[in-house]
This record gives sequence, C-alpha cells and structure tokens, in this order.
Amino acid sequence: MSVMSEALVDCGALQFGDFTLASGAKSSYYIDIKKASTNPSVLKLIAQFMAENLRNSGLKVDRIAGVVLGSVPLAAALALETGIPYVMIRKEKKDHGTGKLIEGDLQSGDKVLVVEDVITSAGSSINAIEVLRKEGAVVENVYSVIDREAGGSDNLKAIGVTLTPLVKASELL
Repeated sequence: MSVMSEALVDCGALQFGDFTLASGAKSSYYIDIKKASTNPSVLKLIAQFMAENLRNSGLKVDRIAGVVLGSVPLAAALALETGIPYVMIRKEKKDHGTGKLIEGDLQSGDKVLVVEDVITSAGSSINAIEVLRKEGAVVENVYSVIDREAGGSDNLKAIGVTLTPLVKASELL
C-alpha cells in the first residue's frame, strides 16, 4: 500500500457500508476525502504528492482550479505548495454579489489544472471544465486524490483531458 493510501486509511477516509455517490451510483464503500482534507498533515501530503506529479510531468499551468466545496482545500494547499494561483468553480451562480461561477483571477488563454477529491464518472469535473473553457481557459489535465475507476478517466479523455490520480480505488480496497 502506498504512503498516500495508508494516510487515507489511517485518517478514516475509507468507510464501508451502503452509500449513494454524487453520480447516483450505489457503492459498498465511500471515500470521505473531507476527513483527509480537514486533517492538516494529510492535506499537506496530498499537496506534496500533487506538486511532485506536476514537477515530474513538466506540465506548466497558470492556474489551479478547485470545485466548490470538496476540492477547494486541495486547490488552496496545492497553490501554497507550488506558488501557482488558484480559482474556485461554483456549481451554480449565486443570486447575490457578483453572481460569478468562477471566483479568483482567470484570463482567457490561461492553462488550468483542475484538482478533484474523488473521480467516479467525472461529471462535476466535466461541468467545471466547461465553465472554465467558456471563459477561454485551456484545460487538458485533472489531478484527483482518488480514481474510483468507474469510467471517469474515459469520460475525461473523451473531452481531451487526462486524469492523474494519486490513488486508484483498487489500490485502497
């Protein structure tokens, strides 16, 4: 088991029972990344591994993006680890304030790395990528803590995006 897998198990993120996932699918296990992302030592470990992946890939990005709520701590931690600014993507517009779907500075043409906690079908990632691309961002990569290996990677590939997970569900179970 990898260091990252062990950290997720040790902080109680891996749970067994009957769960309904965000995608609507039923599952006998759940990975509660909020248990990991609210634990400073595990959050730092996630950011360090993602930053290492970024360095090793040679990928150059102008912005990191996190989807509200679960991925924002990951985006913030990775921004602190790399010095790359981040933006937050809302799932829906607020009816007050600026009403924007993207919070933070984003310029047309910016290369953006989307970070996610758990990828199942990648539905929320695909929605966030559409929002970013409408604003002129170039999105070709998603980093996730977990890939549940339930079609998300293929769904992202279909829109020209590569998924890089820190841990695959098969490594955890």
